[in-house]
Amino acid sequence: MAKIAKLFVLIVLMYQYQVSAQTKKVSRDWTSFTQTIEVTTDTKTKFKLEGLIKVERTDTTGVAALWARVDNVNGESGFFDNMLDRPATSNEWKTYTIEGEIDKNAETINFGGLCLNNGKYYFDDIRLLIENKEGVYEPISLTNASFEDPVKDELIPGWAYGIGKGNQVMIKEFTAQTVKNKKDGSKSLLIEGNNIVNSFVIKTDEEFSPQIGVMISMLNNLSKRVESRVEGLDIRETDHLMDEKANRIGALVMHLAAAEAYYQVFTFENRGFNDEEKEKWMTALELGDKARELYQGKPIEYYLNIYKEVRKKTIEEFKKRDDNWLNDMRPGSVMNNHYAWFHVMEHQSSHLGQILMMAKRIPEEKEQKKIEVKKNVDQ
Repeated sequence: MAKIAKLFVLIVLMYQYQVSAQTKKVSRDWTSFTQTIEVTTDTKTKFKLEGLIKVERTDTTGVAALWARVDNVNGESGFFDNMLDRPATSNEWKTYTIEGEIDKNAETINFGGLCLNNGKYYFDDIRLLIENKEGVYEPISLTNASFEDPVKDELIPGWAYGIGKGNQVMIKEFTAQTVKNKKDGSKSLLIEGNNIVNSFVIKTDEEFSPQIGVMISMLNNLSKRVESRVEGLDIRETDHLMDEKANRIGALVMHLAAAEAYYQVFTFENRGFNDEEKEKWMTALELGDKARELYQGKPIEYYLNIYKEVRKKTIEEFKKRDDNWLNDMRPGSVMNNHYAWFHVMEHQSSHLGQILMMAKRIPEEKEQKKIEVKKNVDQ
């Protein structure tokens, strides 16, 4: 290990991942690549991440950036910057810089590049520098930092896809390749995004009346965020319980589907669940012990397929209605149809926050085994 001031830096060798059935492949509008180094220090120490980026934009939403995150020993994040307040948009090579700091709680620095939406994004000459005791920034040796080792079988040698925790995540809408620079023949990394629908715009589809179109856009934005977070989870992750009173992520996705299915019959048909629908949905709607028992051992795709089918029906029903229907009061209720579907949205948003928190608390598989062993010993 190299000693820098009172800082010790250990370069972690990147695994050369193979694209396999275990590699997570999901759909979303951004991708990233990363390296990780382990760090320990007993004093605050500055670092810089630098790199060349060039962008060929397909539309005005396409951007690229460097990113860096410090993970602390207590499991929380320290410094973080992804440059999305000042992203790269120029079609000429420019050097971009992130300046950060680590302290005695630091465990790792994760860093790399990211790109968002449709476009061609070029990266080259990424450098990590850490300040020594004289205040001079010294470069840390990185693997394939100039991308001279070419992309092969979808993989970037020395780099992993994702944000540096757990298995790498590959995004269906993005492809990577090595290209030669015209001036000197050196190589750089090109990541290209195609066929991405911008999820950061609320708009009315012409198939719907204006207010209904806005509401469908919001509903679909929320569901896409749920789907993108849980897509690719394995059964261990889908079934993880934070504690004996918690709900599994799979059960929560099923719960979102059940609640939406209830508001379909409540608003579209002016009734509650019938006996057949109660049999199908009530366990998911109520959650609790019965749901903890029932909703396990199934892949995340099982729950997502049900969730997507429910949404498909919602959209079909809204195509039959107009904005005037939104103002209709629910019989025997103080709410109108518009509020009822606003509640569906805020309900999904609430549980999305829960899913995000739970996903962050899923232990690595080795740590999970330690927890299970301890429980068995305690019993």
